[in-house]
Amino acid sequence: MSKTFFFYDLETSGLNAREARIMQFAGIRTDMDLSPIDEPYNMLVKLNDDVLPSPEALMVTGITPQQTVEDGFTESEFSKKIIDEVFTPDTIIVGFNNIRFDDEFIRHLLWRNFYDPYEWSYRDGRSRWDLLDVIRMTRALRPEGIEWPVDDKGVATNRLELIASANKIDHFKAHDALSDVEALIAVTKLIRDKQPQLYEYLLKLRDKNEVKKLVNLDYKQPFVYASGRLDTAFNKATVAFPLTAGKNGNVIIYDLRVDPTSFINLSSKDLAAKIYATWDERQADDFVKLPVKELQYNRAPAVAPLGVLAAGDGWNKISLDEETITKHKTILLSAPAFAENVRTVLEGREEFKKSPDPEAQLYDGFVPDIDKMRIETVRNADERKLADFHPNFTDERLEPLLLHYKARNFPKSLAEDEAIAWEKWRSDKITSSMPEFVKSLQKLSTTITDESKLFVLQELQLWAESVMPVEFDN
Repeated sequence: MSKTFFFYDLETSGLNAREARIMQFAGIRTDMDLSPIDEPYNMLVKLNDDVLPSPEALMVTGITPQQTVEDGFTESEFSKKIIDEVFTPDTIIVGFNNIRFDDEFIRHLLWRNFYDPYEWSYRDGRSRWDLLDVIRMTRALRPEGIEWPVDDKGVATNRLELIASANKIDHFKAHDALSDVEALIAVTKLIRDKQPQLYEYLLKLRDKNEVKKLVNLDYKQPFVYASGRLDTAFNKATVAFPLTAGKNGNVIIYDLRVDPTSFINLSSKDLAAKIYATWDERQADDFVKLPVKELQYNRAPAVAPLGVLAAGDGWNKISLDEETITKHKTILLSAPAFAENVRTVLEGREEFKKSPDPEAQLYDGFVPDIDKMRIETVRNADERKLADFHPNFTDERLEPLLLHYKARNFPKSLAEDEAIAWEKWRSDKITSSMPEFVKSLQKLSTTITDESKLFVLQELQLWAESVMPVEFDN
C-alpha cells in the first residue's frame, strides 16, 4: 500500500488520559500530497456511568454526555473501528500536540479495551508526526511567507485557530474535532508550500533513527531545538547539547542559551531540589531552573543542525550567537561529573504515581507473552462468550480490567458477584469525584451567561443525578 497521512483530533472529558475519556474523534485521510481521500470520520464515543466529565472541558467542546450516549459508539466498538479502519498499515498518524495529548488517550483507550496500546503507532509501516513542534520550528527559523499571530497581550502564540485566522484559513468551529482537523491540514499545506525544505526535513524526523543521527552521545554536537518547554521570547527555540543518557535509551539535553557555570558544581541533592521544585518554589524571585530535559527520540522532536542558522539571519532570529554556544559547551565538557549527577537524579524520578486503578496501570509494565492470546480472545468475544470466559491471566492487572471492560461494553455478561463488585467500584469512583465536580458546576453557573453553555451545565447536572450511586450493602 502507498503511504498516507491520517490527520486526527479528539475532544475529551478532561485532560488526564488515565482518568478522562474520549468523547469525539474526527479524522481525515490524505495522500502524501495532502489531498483528502475517502470520507472523513466524525464519531462520538459513549461516556459511561462511571465518569463525571470536567465541566470546564465541556464548556470548550460543547459536547454533552447525553449526546455521546445517544449517538456514540461504545468504547469496544470504537476501538475496533479505529484499529480496523483508521490506523492501517503505512499510515502516518498526524495531529496537533497529539504525541503528548491525543495519542495518550488512544493508548489508554486501547489498554482498557484489550488491544495492544503501542502497535497502532509503529508496526507495519505506521508512524507518528506532530505538527505543533513543526509549527514552532517554522516560526522560529523560517517564518517567511506565513502570517504569525499574537494573543490579545501581544505575545506570540501558536494556537491552531489563531494561525488559521491570520492566514485566512476557514476554521468554522474551533474545538470541534473535525473542524480542527480541516484547519490542521490547511496549515500543514501552508508550511509545505512556503517552506518545503524544512517541511520535508522535519517529516523525516518521525523516524527516531533520523533523530539519532543528529542527537546522540557518541558524537556530541550542538543542535537547534524547538519545544514548548522553551521561552516564548525566543520563539520556543534554542541551541541544545546532548548531555548524558536518559531513560529507555533516550538522551538528556542541556539548553546552551544558559551559562552552566552556576550549576556544574551543585550536589545531587541541590540538583534534585531544582529539578523537582514545586510550582510555588519556582515562583520565588531567586529561583533559577535547571535548563535540562529529556529528549525522547520516538516523539518526532523538532531538531536541526546548526547549519540552518547560517541562512536568513538565523542566529539573530533566536537571539543567540556561535561564541556563546561554544563558550557554554566548553564549560559543560570540562565538568563531566555534572552530567553524571544529572543522570543520577533523573533516573530516580517516578514518572507516574502508582494507581490502584487497573485502567491507570498501563505504564506499570508490558503484558507478558503468555497473556496475549487471552487478550485477543477477550476482544473478539461477544456478550455470551464473555459471560463464560474466565482466563487465568498471569498479569494481575488484567483480571480487574476485564471486569471493567465487561461492565462498560457488555453488562449482561456480568455474573451477580461481578455486578456487585463493579457497582462498588463505580460508586466509590463517582463519590470521590463528586465534590470537585459540584464545586466546578457552582463556580461556572455564577459566571456563564451564554445560553448554549448554560444548556451544557444543565445537562451536566442531570448527568450527575443519573449516575449518582444508590446505597447498597458492602
